[in-house]
Amino acid sequence: MKNFYQLLPKPFFALAPMDDVTDTVFRQIIVNLARPDYMLTEFVNVDGLMSSGRQNLESKLKFSVQEKPLIAQLWGKNPVNFFKVAQEIKAMNFNGIDLNMGCPDKTVVRNGCCSALINNRQLAKEIILATVDGANGLPVSVKTRLGFNEVDLSWHEFLLGLPIQLLTVHLRTKKDMSKVFARWDYINQIKKLRDQINPDILLVGNGDVDNKKTGHRLAQQYQVDGIMIGRGVLKNPLAFSKEADCWDQYSIIQKINLFKDHLNNFNRVYFDSVDSRLFKLFKFAKLYLNGFNGSSNLRQHIMAQKSIEAVNKILDDFIDNL
Repeated sequence: MKNFYQLLPKPFFALAPMDDVTDTVFRQIIVNLARPDYMLTEFVNVDGLMSSGRQNLESKLKFSVQEKPLIAQLWGKNPVNFFKVAQEIKAMNFNGIDLNMGCPDKTVVRNGCCSALINNRQLAKEIILATVDGANGLPVSVKTRLGFNEVDLSWHEFLLGLPIQLLTVHLRTKKDMSKVFARWDYINQIKKLRDQINPDILLVGNGDVDNKKTGHRLAQQYQVDGIMIGRGVLKNPLAFSKEADCWDQYSIIQKINLFKDHLNNFNRVYFDSVDSRLFKLFKFAKLYLNGFNGSSNLRQHIMAQKSIEAVNKILDDFIDNL
């Protein structure tokens, strides 16, 4: 039986996992504007889920049926916890599990997780095998980088020899962070390794892809199976549309009303803690409230508020005075 990855058109397009960004509310915004072929959750820590702090992380696994196909992205360092959480993910009817082996955050790396696993391959292998075992048939993928401090293709060779269905490569090293342009030329060498080791593993490129138009060009140039778009959606929530510039055609009122929809849906989903989580919503202010007269002052005004109701009133007053 084929897994859902194998049924996707090529090239396929995915929404990247981004912490405090790609929650269920934002994913629904993206789906309603221009749907990608699949999406990933925020990063979810398996060790935290198996601890007394579980309740603080469970909201990261909320989703609606309209968001599927949806992949749960996991990180951590205890293989036993990966096994247990993989069992839960399967029971929750996610479409797959992705393992974060690329996040360059200093605190995370210092704790031996994510991109630190590039230098701890035995643990990386144990994590992958434990997840595959717990997933019991659910497809398992890995998202990683070109290397730790330097490009290290032996890392990708190692991963391609393990029982994963898909490999996503952010085409920078951990050391690069996002300070240099993505090094797309290396995807050819990784693709050659894939073809030699396991041609059934799908290969996805990630890095400096602002929209679907750019993604199609890169997919054609480098002959990858799929493209992942991350920060591009924070400049253009219609990044998965065929028309690259359609977000620029939205009116001020349309953009403000879309922000209001985001606010109010967030309030509905996270009603128990929304006021304490407003900081998370304010990350999106520049996406919706940008590029028009008064947008900077409007953002500053709403970011000083302490409730959804206060923000909505400010936005309504701004529209009334246009």
